[in-house]
Amino acid sequence: MFSLPETTFSFGGDEYIHAEITRDMKIESNFKALAVTKELKRRNIPGIQDVVSSNASYLVRYNPDIISGKDLVEYMREIDFTKSDPAKLDLSVRLIEIPIWYDDPITAEYSARYKDRHPDPTRSNFEFCMKVNGFTDKQAFIEHHSSSPYLVTMIGFLPGTAWHFPLGLQSKEVIQAPKYNSPRMETPERSIGIGGAFNVIYPANGSGSYNLVGMSAVPVFDMSKRLPCLEDSPFLARLGDIWKYRPIEESEYCHIRSKVEDGTYRFNIRNIHLSPLEYVNRGKDYIQELLEDQ
Repeated sequence: MFSLPETTFSFGGDEYIHAEITRDMKIESNFKALAVTKELKRRNIPGIQDVVSSNASYLVRYNPDIISGKDLVEYMREIDFTKSDPAKLDLSVRLIEIPIWYDDPITAEYSARYKDRHPDPTRSNFEFCMKVNGFTDKQAFIEHHSSSPYLVTMIGFLPGTAWHFPLGLQSKEVIQAPKYNSPRMETPERSIGIGGAFNVIYPANGSGSYNLVGMSAVPVFDMSKRLPCLEDSPFLARLGDIWKYRPIEESEYCHIRSKVEDGTYRFNIRNIHLSPLEYVNRGKDYIQELLEDQ
């Protein structure tokens, strides 16, 4: 029987407990982190002040005047153990379509503006990502990057930033790219970046060091809450979401942007059941079947 990795617990001062499932990024470890942190929140243990899930770990902040760190670790260890069997995990997640204009002039302009900070100043970020991943054809790169869905594994940095990792691929199939040598001072809102094996969509203008390969037509952060999907929260991403990129051209990008601006755009969102056990056993075939069933 396959079991998810055994977790290592360590204290961070008097108020934090860090739980490390694995040191390298594994989708299975993120499934476990999501399940454990959900259960910790559900139990509402007195003294716990915050619970944060990460890529392959999670962090708990607690009040030592209410609960001792030793007792809390025992609670966490018990919960963690129950979430180590994929057959017993049940994830209800959202599948969200993200329309992307690849190799656009906006991110190309930022590539040129900050080329002196980049590992290869002779190429745009898009061209660099193609090169380091062995692609010579633009459409082949776009097809590969957009064909697999991405799991939102961590949220942080700028408000609404969601790190997402490709589902169902072997490590050699994952598009990866080194970050900038020194971060950009500016990054356009809604640009999509690749850093290592992770992708992000920058929620707002700000600094950044991931390679920019396109622009999302839809916002991932909006304080105005103009769109129905963002009425309850200005942040699109939730941990465990699955994002699926859909390549678009400039004309559709502009059309969607106009609908976003007047508040009439509707996100393509579907609720699906994701089985960690099926994922562990079948990988890419299971993910493709899951997408085809929708």
